[in-house]
Amino acid sequence: MDKDSKHSDNAKVFKAFCDETRLMVLSLLRSGEKCACILLRKVKVGQPTLSHHMQILVESGVVSARKEGKWTYYSISAAGFEHAAGLLREFAALTDGGGSS
Repeated sequence: MDKDSKHSDNAKVFKAFCDETRLMVLSLLRSGEKCACILLRKVKVGQPTLSHHMQILVESGVVSARKEGKWTYYSISAAGFEHAAGLLREFAALTDGGGSS
C-alpha cells in the first residue's frame, strides 16, 4: 500500500467516529447485529441519510454489512475496531517521545 493510500484509508477510520449520528449507530450496534429498518426507527433519520452514514461506517471497516432479502444487517467488526484502536495507539506513541515542536 502506498503512503497516500494508507493515509486515505486511515482518514476513513477517523471519519467514521466524527459524527453524532454515526456514534449513535455504533452505540446501537454494541448490543448486536441490527437490521437497517431498526436503525432507521432508532436514529430517526431518513433512509438516504442512514445509507450515507452506513456507507462511511462500512468503508471504514468498523462496521460489517450483510444482505438478507431486501434488508441489510449491520454489526460491529471486531477487527475494524482493533485496527482503529491500533491507529490511536500509533498516534499516541508519536507524542510520547517529546520531540521538537
